[in-house]
Order: sequence, then C-alpha cells, then structure tokens
Amino acid sequence: MSKFKLFIENFLVYGLGGILNRIVPFFMLPIITRLMPNTKYFGLNDLSNTIVQFGTAIAIMGMYDAVFRLFFDKDDFSYQRKICSTALIFVFGIGTIISLILYLFDLQVTLWIFGSEEYKILLHLTCISIFVGATNSIIALPTRVQNKRKVFISIGLVSSILSYSISVPLLLMGEFLIALPLAGIITALITEISFYIINRKWFSYRLFDIQILQNLLRIALPLLPTFLIYWIFTSSDRLIIAKLLNNEAVGLYAVGAKIASASQLIYTAFAGGWQYFAFSTMREENHVKNNSLVFEYLGIISFISGLFACAWSKSFFEIFFADDYVNGYIVMPYLFLGPLLLMLYQVIGNQFLVIKKTWPGMLILSLGAVLNLLLNLCLIPVLGIEGAAIATLIGYAVSVIICGFVLRKMSLVDIERRFIYLSLLMLFFMFLWRVYFINYLLISTMMAIIFAICCALFYKREIYILLNKK
Repeated sequence: MSKFKLFIENFLVYGLGGILNRIVPFFMLPIITRLMPNTKYFGLNDLSNTIVQFGTAIAIMGMYDAVFRLFFDKDDFSYQRKICSTALIFVFGIGTIISLILYLFDLQVTLWIFGSEEYKILLHLTCISIFVGATNSIIALPTRVQNKRKVFISIGLVSSILSYSISVPLLLMGEFLIALPLAGIITALITEISFYIINRKWFSYRLFDIQILQNLLRIALPLLPTFLIYWIFTSSDRLIIAKLLNNEAVGLYAVGAKIASASQLIYTAFAGGWQYFAFSTMREENHVKNNSLVFEYLGIISFISGLFACAWSKSFFEIFFADDYVNGYIVMPYLFLGPLLLMLYQVIGNQFLVIKKTWPGMLILSLGAVLNLLLNLCLIPVLGIEGAAIATLIGYAVSVIICGFVLRKMSLVDIERRFIYLSLLMLFFMFLWRVYFINYLLISTMMAIIFAICCALFYKREIYILLNKK
C-alpha cells in the first residue's frame, strides 16, 4: 500500500471513529443543557476547560509532536522506548509543578477566572484535570504512532459513554458546578490506565535519557509557542467574553462551539492519518505535490460542509435546544469552520516542520493570534458572542493565507488558482447568508448545493479519475 493510500485509509477510518466517538456527546448536549438551570454553569465549566487546555499545553510542551518526529528516525525498539519513557517522565514532572502552583494560589486564580471564591472547588478539579490530561496524551502516544486505529477508536468511544454515565446522575443530584469536570477526571483516569496497560512495554522510569530529552526539547520548545497560539485561537475568547460580558454569555458561546465541533469529525480523520503520512513521505520526490493536493481536497470538503452549517445552524438549534441556549446558533457556522482552517494550515504549515524550521510557522500563527485578540476586544462589545466567533475565523483565515503565500515563494507548496477562486466564492456565499438569508433555510441550502456543484465542475477531472480507479 502506498503512503498516500494509507493516508486516505487512515482518514476514512479515523473519520468513522470520530463519528462514533462524537455521536454520544452530540446527542447528549441537549440533555445536559436542559439539566442545567441556566447558561452560567455551562459557561463556568467551559472556562475550566479553557484553563485545562492552557495548562496541558504548557505541561506537554510540544513533546507529543517531538516524539512523533524522532520516533521514525531509527527503526530501533530500544531507541524508540527511550524516547517514549523520557517524554512521559518530563511531562509528568512539568504537569505536577503546574497543578501545584495553581493549587497554592487557588483563591487568587479562582477570583480572576471565575469571578467568585465560591467556585474554588472547580479550580481544584481543574488542577487535577491538567495533570491527568498531560500524562494521558503521552501514555496514549505509542498507540497512535503504531497506527493501531481500532484500539484508539474503541477506547475513545467507551470513554465518551462512561463520561456521560457519570455526569448525568450528578446533574440530576443538583451538582451543576462539578458534574462535568469530575466525570471528565474519572473518565480520563480510566482511559489513562487502559492505555498504560496496552503500552506499558514502551515506558520505564529507568530509561530516562538526558541526551534524548535534549533532542526532544530542541524540537519541542520551538513548538510550545505554537501550541499556546492555538490556545489563543480556540480558548482565549472565553476569558474575554467572561470579562467583557458575563459567564452566561460564555455558556451560550460554549454551546454553539460544542455543536460546531462537529467539524472535528473531519479534523480528527485528518489528524489520524496526517502525521504518519507527512513524516513517512517527507523524503519522497512528489512530497510537495501530494501535500498541495491534500490541502486542496480538504479545503473543498471544508468549504462545502461550512456552507451547509450556515444554512442549517438556526433550524438545528431551534429543534434541539430550549430557552436561552437557542441563541448559541449564531456562532456555530464561524466556529464550525475554525478547526477546518486550522487543519488546512497544518497541512501546508507542516512543511516548516519537515525541513526543521519551526519559527516561520510560529511567526505566521502569532500574527493571526494577535489579530484574533485585537478583533475580540473590538468586536465583542459591538457584536457580542458573534464578534468573538468572527474574530476567530478571520484570525485563522489570515494565517492560512500568509502561510500559503510564504511557502509558495519557497516552492514548498503548489496551490492552483481554481482553489483560490472557489475560496472567494465560498466567502461571498457566506456573506449573503449572514446579511440576507440567515432566516431562509431553503435559499441558504440552495447556495450550499450550488457551491458544491461548482466544486465538482472545477475538479471534474480528479473526480472522474477517482471514480474510475480500480
């Protein structure tokens, strides 16, 4: 099997796995929101998740990608085992330090993030979540590196079911503040134990190697700012909404973001096969061409699905949600496209990692992140939570555009004009939806269908080859 075919296979398998893993959260969200008395509690839980993501990124410190990068340098089990063990011990130490610091200053941090000391217990659960989340990612890594798709998907599905089996009874008992984070911690611990049992041969505290740690850090540390930039894109808007508006608005934004995370199905499918494909083919002659084709095809998938998200967002929320939660529909299309633009950025931005020059990618994302923060501060007071979603989308789009331009100048990417034309057409249709047709389901759906037809016409040759390939 060719590496490109393997990527396609991984894309489809992980995509199916992603669907299975997200079916439960997707259908449970309307139930969860009905069990919570108001959007404030959902907003508080989302703020906790925001801090967990930040702390976890600091604790991991780019080790996940660094292990992936060094793992394929040598086909030597002993060497690969040292890499995994060294990374885990390092992340364990950093995660412990971060959690302890937050715990020692719990009152100050609680007041700053949540606005009241009555939510101190939520911060304590946040500390535990950071530690467990950081170590869990490294312990599960050998499964992903070895491309054991069924194991990874199965554990993810069971974990999703288990989490709601714990949280729903707690919500029925009136534990609105701690139900979701506590269920997440218990589930993560069970998941971590499961992955450790499967991957225990890859880890040993005796195999910590200072030289390997130095090699890992040479790759990982330049990536840390990038991960923090991702956090700015995906999470910092919650903190700004909480400060400029209130926790209730955070809850509305979070619900819209949860539904928008359906686009993560595409992203998960992509991520499942991308890292293996990118690093294992980086020395092949046609690497640039394959990379560019992946970018264009995933872009088309993203744009079509994004326009359908625009068309159906309001109707979907009116059907499945009640009371104030319905208003979360307004941010859904923008946040739906966000992860997909991140996916596109990673496809072409990965070229910097392949040539071991990470700083250009970091600089480009930094520009997008700064723009995102500035737009948040400007748009949220005027447009509310919709302003935050628009700011996120624009930040991602600018990063992708700049990255594509720079890599094209370096002859590391070759994107055709037809894709640029379709991108502009998609932007025009999205503008029409928001300004004129947001309340017209049929017209919005027809625009999405017309765009899909245009894509088919622009890529009819590739579609013909694909359909007739035996």
